Amino acid sequence: MQVEDQSAVIAFLADPRSHDSVAPVEVVQTHISVIFLVGERAFKLKRAVHLPYADFSTPAIRLAACEKELALNRPAAPELYLGVRRITRGAGGLAFDGAGALIDAVVEMTRFDQDRLFDRMAQRGELEAGMIRALSSEIVAAHARAEIADGQGGAANIAGVLEINRAGFGESTVFSAEEVAAIDDAFRQRLAAHAALLDARGKAGRIRRCHGDLHLRNICLWQGQPRLFDCIDFNDQLATIDVLYDLAFMAMDLWHRGLRDFANLLVNHYLDRTGDEGGFALLPFFMALRAAVRAHVTATQAETAAADQAEAARGTAREYYDLAMEMLAPQPVRLVAIGGLSGSGKSTVAEALAPLIGPAPGARLIESDRARKAMFGVSPETRLPDDAYRPEVSDQVYGSMAARTTALLRAGCPVLADAVFDRADRRAAIALAGAEVGAPFTGLWLDVAPEVLRQRVAARRGGVSDATVQILETQLARDLGPMNWLKVDGDQPVDRVVEVIRRHL
Repeated sequence: MQVEDQSAVIAFLADPRSHDSVAPVEVVQTHISVIFLVGERAFKLKRAVHLPYADFSTPAIRLAACEKELALNRPAAPELYLGVRRITRGAGGLAFDGAGALIDAVVEMTRFDQDRLFDRMAQRGELEAGMIRALSSEIVAAHARAEIADGQGGAANIAGVLEINRAGFGESTVFSAEEVAAIDDAFRQRLAAHAALLDARGKAGRIRRCHGDLHLRNICLWQGQPRLFDCIDFNDQLATIDVLYDLAFMAMDLWHRGLRDFANLLVNHYLDRTGDEGGFALLPFFMALRAAVRAHVTATQAETAAADQAEAARGTAREYYDLAMEMLAPQPVRLVAIGGLSGSGKSTVAEALAPLIGPAPGARLIESDRARKAMFGVSPETRLPDDAYRPEVSDQVYGSMAARTTALLRAGCPVLADAVFDRADRRAAIALAGAEVGAPFTGLWLDVAPEVLRQRVAARRGGVSDATVQILETQLARDLGPMNWLKVDGDQPVDRVVEVIRRHL
């Protein structure tokens, strides 16, 4: 509830003269903030409210909240978060940073083009794979510097979210008591199944003071690079969560918008960068939890929305509810392996196929090129010396891929393995990784004409693969041995190749 009259402050901030401007000030209102856009600046005012999850009831508290918002957001977006301005009262009235009494405070930010918000770009179909990889790297960096919450129990942390959800669903009439009970029961069953892993992650420092509100509307493209902004700064408890639960909001948002390839890419790139593969089994649960939060929040908003907006909000709430239940439904695991000589398009096909295998966010993609680079402690884009491709090193790479595949399948995760697989023993080893846990296995061989392979490899610029035409010639001269994998014509366009494989699967 509003506990203090801020009309004078709002009038001051909405007056162009307060900013030495003749241009009108654009005012944007949210439930806990008022944002004033003028020229190249934005000023964010905290509403004088006292809510169960946020207290901005006095000028001193709002000043401290602004300073905290600046401190939490500036590391991820230093170009956007410029400082905190005090609003004071003097003989001439309200002023910025005067000597008079403190009346209020605002966060001063660089104004950015609202069309560069990722949610708007997604609506226009402007997001690209490179942007998602860059966004994933930004999230990796944010989590690396996030403060670890010592002594936090992972299962207890999530149990608290379930309690909030159960209460939240009761705030609207969108869902029946039976529907609320059904989703609550489903979540508690999955929590019991994941409790040991969640607690282990808490002990390992995976629960941190995260962004907390990591969806597409809180990402902007600034000078060609994604920037995270507007984290939860008003309630540490809501933002002190497992790093993968933080990531899951973005993955769920992409998945809900039909951008499943980007959701899978985001998660796989994050895991490649962090090595946090042991938590992959939690992603369907975490994404379902994020969808459920959106379901009850949207349903509650529908209760007070105008008549022409209420029905749409109710429909959206039901979409999120259905998505959560879909993600919670157990699905059998499976293992798919894609092989082919250098230039056959394995990685491109694998990235397109991974979102189609298993529950959200799709299959964990294990690539030999990335596994090899990780073994040598370099980035995927770093070119390795020839010594890194000695047969004994390659044996280690394929061995680690098989071991990781078995561990993931045992944890209930679908896997897509991508490598050359030009030796019968290596094809047999990856198939055995699935057989050890009883997972169905499909081996696919991309068959491409040698001249096409030569053209593709010669035309490569950058990327993860270090393969050269000389390496390809060595592969072409090698006897593949008995080939019992399904051969797929890789000379076709990628979408056609994926469709042929999808029908087979």
